[in-house]
Amino acid sequence: MDNFQTYLDQYAELAIKVGLNVQEGQHVLIQAPIHSADFVRKVVEKAYLAGAKTVYVDYNDEELTLLKYRLAPQEGLKEFPMWRANGYVEMAKNNTALLQIYAPNPTLLKDIDPEKVAIVNKTAATAMKEFNDYTITGKISWSIISVPSPEWAAQIFPGESKEESVKKLWEAIFTVTRVMEEDPVHKWQSHIENLTRKVDYLNEKKYKKLHYQSEGTNLTIELPNEHQWLCAQFTNKAGTSYVPNMPTEEVFTVPVKYGVNGVVTSKKPLNYNGVLIDNFSLTFQDGKVVDFQAETGYETLKNLLTIDENICYLGEVALVPHNSPISNSNLIFYNTLFDENASCHIALGAGLPMCIKDGSDMTKEELEKIGLNDSINHVDFMIGSQDLAIDGEKEDGSIEPVFRNGNWAF
Repeated sequence: MDNFQTYLDQYAELAIKVGLNVQEGQHVLIQAPIHSADFVRKVVEKAYLAGAKTVYVDYNDEELTLLKYRLAPQEGLKEFPMWRANGYVEMAKNNTALLQIYAPNPTLLKDIDPEKVAIVNKTAATAMKEFNDYTITGKISWSIISVPSPEWAAQIFPGESKEESVKKLWEAIFTVTRVMEEDPVHKWQSHIENLTRKVDYLNEKKYKKLHYQSEGTNLTIELPNEHQWLCAQFTNKAGTSYVPNMPTEEVFTVPVKYGVNGVVTSKKPLNYNGVLIDNFSLTFQDGKVVDFQAETGYETLKNLLTIDENICYLGEVALVPHNSPISNSNLIFYNTLFDENASCHIALGAGLPMCIKDGSDMTKEELEKIGLNDSINHVDFMIGSQDLAIDGEKEDGSIEPVFRNGNWAF
């Protein structure tokens, strides 16, 4: 690819300047797979050039993860290093900015007992909940980006050589993150302004309910009176703006925990911690999943829905037009960061306090009273398609189109 190193530098710079918006003297924490070390070094360089005081890197190795699943005793799967969880909390208290470089092998755990996966996921989610609350409430700056892994690239581009598939995936990432456009930072600023206009419209409308209709989907979602729509750019407790997802095409809010009814069908595969769940549907009654089906990953979905008592309620509602860069690429990325930004999606589990007016300053009890769900997990899955219609219902019962044929109707 021509200008590859230039694009790589620009991608690293976007992660630091737009994603995290690193401030002078700030600490930065980077979570990354070990195979991304070359790119991580570029990101670290950009962070220091932006004024970071110290940059910490926390590498993970999928092969070691696989060895643990295969060889560790059952009791070992129930342990999590609390020194790590506590250290993350200490860094969050110090306003450390978090960058997650997410580059999974979508089929890493396909041959692992789903019950083992469920144990490890629940253990980690429980141990890291205090730290994760800092991100989900927007108290610290955080952002997620992805880089190719050979296994991930092969999943998207089967039949290609290892080198060619990785090259094509880099090009796809650069395209949907606007890295290949002239002045990417400016392009991102314009993109955020466009999303903000959608947010302003929806917040002015104050819809009470959203009604979804498409093939396999007939769903009604009630919204809290105090809900507010948000988009790509957040502001943390220190007053610094940041962009948590790169790419991002969504505007989003939260549902009323007990206000979801009907059936919804997935439109893209869900890669849940190395296991694919595909062609699945959920039936909701008074907010709770009361039935489910899945052609692929049934046991994994079953275990996901029992990770705690509130994972079977929704915590997020997100609107994404079908006519968007990721959708128009005609690629299934097998990576929620990308696939959720090609499609309207909803999330099982923890609600986002920032989507409630003054919610980040409310107690857990106050948020529960409003109708916000609380869980140790938050799992997005994709429900948007080119035939999706969404209507907004106002307080007086009047109905207005929000989406038609998978795209904005206003």
